Amino acid sequence: MARERAWLESSRAGDGEWRLAALGHWDLKAAGGLSGTLDGFALDGGGAVSLDLSRLDAMDTVGAYLLSALSDRLKAAGHGVDLAAIRPEHAALFDAVREVGPPPVERAQTHRPILDMLERTGRTAVDGLREGRDLLSFLGLIAITFGRLIVNPRRLRFRSVMFHIEQTGLNALPILGLLSFLIGVVLAFQGADQLRRFGAELFVVNLLGVSILREIGILMTAIIVAGRSGSAFTAQIGTMKVNQEVDAISTLGLDVVELLVVPRALALMITLPLLAFYADIMGLFGGAVMSYATLDITFGQFIRQLHGAVTLPHFLVGLVKAPVFALVIAMVGCYEGLKVSGSAESVGTLTTKSVVESIFLVIVLDAVFSVLFSFLRL
Repeated sequence: MARERAWLESSRAGDGEWRLAALGHWDLKAAGGLSGTLDGFALDGGGAVSLDLSRLDAMDTVGAYLLSALSDRLKAAGHGVDLAAIRPEHAALFDAVREVGPPPVERAQTHRPILDMLERTGRTAVDGLREGRDLLSFLGLIAITFGRLIVNPRRLRFRSVMFHIEQTGLNALPILGLLSFLIGVVLAFQGADQLRRFGAELFVVNLLGVSILREIGILMTAIIVAGRSGSAFTAQIGTMKVNQEVDAISTLGLDVVELLVVPRALALMITLPLLAFYADIMGLFGGAVMSYATLDITFGQFIRQLHGAVTLPHFLVGLVKAPVFALVIAMVGCYEGLKVSGSAESVGTLTTKSVVESIFLVIVLDAVFSVLFSFLRL
């Protein structure tokens, strides 16, 4: 090789052994010229190679890597490589680089659509099971904290509970009332359109009463609250996590669940039944308005028919679900907020995830309640 900043000298002894000596400064500056030359370096014929590094003027990590790669290449070519000598100040660095070894070779990935789909499905299923396990563990932690507060009610922060009641309940009335009214209008219009074919337009009141009181009212309320309040819980706690306020609370010896989670969960468990009742009234009112507009059913007729169509169990079935849905929404929102890793991107990702999980769990629980009430004939 040309004698530049770093080079190799090779000679062959009478017994056929190659003697290879590295000289100069084997460092980052010399790497550009060395790497291309070393890629094509080869020794004619076989025989063992004695690598002498004692004559190096300087060596850094890049130089040690190049020499290690040269040794590996000679071994792959069938030469037995033996380190003849190395200066003590270079020995530790060279051994460390040799211990790490060459970088892994990236294999070309083959496109396997079916296997890749199965792999993604399996990974998603395992992640879902882990998420369910962690949520169940978090639910147990909330239950323990609730029990501790029942024993010692003075630890409960009533001001925080009242604040979240206002945020999750009072401030949600306009949007919830409007959407519930419109849902009642749509149900009445579609129901009347179908029942008119059989001359049973009056039974649209039965359809509205049973569907809104048992299912639509509480389900719409839970979904709206999950998108509005559940996401707010995640964003609030996630922002506190980014600003290290949650760590500060723990450092002060305060219970994070007691301080941040329980007030939100308790407030939502109080407000969601009230919001569900409000949504039922607004939904029925919307249905009554549409019935009057399209079927000429007066409000008096609507109320009399509704009185005969629904009973107290229809009303209670919907309200019984409300505290359970509220606990699930608050639990998921706070849990995802506490999982924020410390970046603004994480806050947005987990806020979206909390809404999706909350709505999914609410619908699953609603299906479970429907099957249970069917067995109980309620």
